[in-house]
Amino acid sequence: MAKSLVIVESPAKAKTIGKYLGKHYVVKASLGHVKDLPKKDLAVDVERDFTPKYEVIEGKKKLIAELKQAAKGVDSVYLAADPDREGEAICWHLKEELEPKKATDKPAIFRVMFNEITANAVKKAFDKPLAVNVNLVEAQQARRVLDRLVGYKISPLLWDKVRRGLSAGRVQTVAVRLIVEREREIRAFQKQEYWTIDVALHAKKPPLLTARLNKRGTEAPKIDNETAAKGIVADLDGAAYTVKSVATREKRRNAVPPFITSTLQQESSRKLRFSVKRTMMLAQGLYEGKEIGKEGAVGLITYMRTDSTRVSDDALAEVRNMISERYGKDYLPAAPNVYKTKKDAQDAHEAIRPTSVLRTPESLEKHLAEDELKLYRLIWMRFVASQMNPALLDQTTIDINAAGKSGSPYLFRATGSVLKFDGFLKVYEEGKDQKDEEDEDLKHKLPAVTEGEALRFKEIMPEQHFTEPPPRYNEATLVKKLEADGVGRPSTYASILSTIQDREYVKKEGGKFVPTELGMVVTDLLLESFNDLFDVKYTARMEEELDEIEEGKLEWRAAMAEFYDRFQKNIEHAERHMADIKRMEKPTDLVCEKCGKPMVIKWGKHGSFIACTGYPECTNTRELTVDLPDVDKADLTEQDEAEYCENCGRPMVLKKGRFGQFYACSGYPDCKTTKQIGGEQRKDIPLEEKCPQCDSNLVQKFGRYGEFVACSNYPNCKYVKQKTIGVPCPNCSEGEIVERRSKRGRTFYGCNRYPDCDFVAWGKPIPEKCPECGSSYLIEKYLKAGPVAQCPNGECKYKHPLEVAAEPSVA
Repeated sequence: MAKSLVIVESPAKAKTIGKYLGKHYVVKASLGHVKDLPKKDLAVDVERDFTPKYEVIEGKKKLIAELKQAAKGVDSVYLAADPDREGEAICWHLKEELEPKKATDKPAIFRVMFNEITANAVKKAFDKPLAVNVNLVEAQQARRVLDRLVGYKISPLLWDKVRRGLSAGRVQTVAVRLIVEREREIRAFQKQEYWTIDVALHAKKPPLLTARLNKRGTEAPKIDNETAAKGIVADLDGAAYTVKSVATREKRRNAVPPFITSTLQQESSRKLRFSVKRTMMLAQGLYEGKEIGKEGAVGLITYMRTDSTRVSDDALAEVRNMISERYGKDYLPAAPNVYKTKKDAQDAHEAIRPTSVLRTPESLEKHLAEDELKLYRLIWMRFVASQMNPALLDQTTIDINAAGKSGSPYLFRATGSVLKFDGFLKVYEEGKDQKDEEDEDLKHKLPAVTEGEALRFKEIMPEQHFTEPPPRYNEATLVKKLEADGVGRPSTYASILSTIQDREYVKKEGGKFVPTELGMVVTDLLLESFNDLFDVKYTARMEEELDEIEEGKLEWRAAMAEFYDRFQKNIEHAERHMADIKRMEKPTDLVCEKCGKPMVIKWGKHGSFIACTGYPECTNTRELTVDLPDVDKADLTEQDEAEYCENCGRPMVLKKGRFGQFYACSGYPDCKTTKQIGGEQRKDIPLEEKCPQCDSNLVQKFGRYGEFVACSNYPNCKYVKQKTIGVPCPNCSEGEIVERRSKRGRTFYGCNRYPDCDFVAWGKPIPEKCPECGSSYLIEKYLKAGPVAQCPNGECKYKHPLEVAAEPSVA
């Protein structure tokens, strides 16, 4: 009989750990958290020092009973949840449920932690078991209470003033704020014209030398229009060009650190086009263990939620030996590369790395799914490269003199770089969000020239440019911005990015985040009353306080009290002064073409629209062509310049339907003519992502049933990107669930391995096991009482409520 019970979060992790522990241990899974704040009320007693009222999660009572039964016959219980705040909270709640009434009674309860699931790491953890870390538990509890207070106090305001079902989250709102503010920067941006002047010259030896005007006299020239550019070109007509100087210097390009959570999310987005959510799901699987032939279940990477770049001595020794043997001693630094970890990092963790660098990506090709292998290869290459020598480049700068007819001296400059030693670049090069000067230099091949050498003129090339607005955030750049500002923690970014899209506060266009009208309206309302709460610096300071609670430097209840005093005043102010968008009627200069009465802007279920003041006698409406926050700056009379109906001659007006905006005849119902916006077909939007079948660029298309992503090489290539929902297939466990549409346009869900796997479901699958009948998944259903997770088995009646909108789902 087993002497010890081990509890982890997932069955996959249980399987991997069980292999290393042997027959004296029984390993069971808690399937995540077992206790939480109930969804039906606030569940935080503000009057009693913010005491939270935790309950066993609906559906987990049977599991708790099973764990209690398993614990009765053992000497020890080892709690082995993940090594972070959430894992510590899971352990604490399990301890509360399983702990004997008397301290002397069995079983004894211990906490074990490991950063990787390998035989050595597991053995070390069980040799020196610990107690549950109360500071970590309190830090997690403080975050949970904070988020509950914000969600339950602010969301009802939005329900009353904007639309029922909306939510506000402490961190998600700040993320939306960043996207809204960036969009407003872009819309307010005034482009500025400027010109560059390049000259193409022949040296004694090829290639052609292209240099750019750098100075006129002693100052950089300001060329802001065509007239100024033509003046300089005319002044240089017939000028002689002479090499003033040639300077070459060696430049070192150092290796980048091994991955932490945020850099893995960013690089996976740049290089693999994976969403943050997908990256973390794949990394979780690689950490918990995969079946590797005769080895069985093996944990392939270290824990993926970390902000430390530290690497264990054993791992350093292994990778250095591998670099020496595989790439040669020239690529191996004299001592291991050590990277600086930011001050608030949890250095007990390690960087994200392979558990054994000898397990190469090539050796795992037969055992991992395509996307798992892609992510593992990225982690493996980054880790190996992080312990290699720098790359060496020779950077050459050539300055060229020319004299204008006016007597003004001109200086042209050409720069180029040559890779002298590839170093870590032999294995890996970090992706970039935008091209930089170094990339341009590597493109330029310069001829060998000497000081004083006369160059032969070929052509002069003035070129017009315009300054560009700041780019919209994509997943990589938004994660980078959140991390730089200290907003949230990398372990929460996947949840934040999913939530702000699920709530329809932002959407993606061409892979970039764009705020919806709803997102802009809600952000403006919240900032009017809660500007300090949703301030970037204040949110970052709250994260620092959570870190201080974890370190035992700050008492969590004191932190809550300080927050709540300020928060309650803001709530009271908002209840009195927050604008009532739902009941708003904003006057316009437009006149109803049906009854002649004035038209006003109103707010409805699907956003703002223009309506006749003669309602209910006149039900005429129009779509508003600008977002509500921008109405005051827009000329709404332009809406009267609509097209006219080709059948009856009456004006066409904008309407919004299931699949977006369209034009409809204002004579409805007498005339039912409709027309797509922009003619018969909206233009495809090019994306940066490549087609996996033919390597052409993918494009965003607009079809009968809405937007989709497909190959630009159609009809030669008929690839269509499947819309995944981040849930593994409950039928075959190898594929992933994707969203599909029936011939009639109805959404359903199926496995991406079809026809090899024929799993289908009309409801959206949820990766949660049914506690009643054992079904491997539940499905999402929307009832009058609200959304529920329901068992798909027709004979099983199990269901439980899903999180209501007032409950923020992210930190």
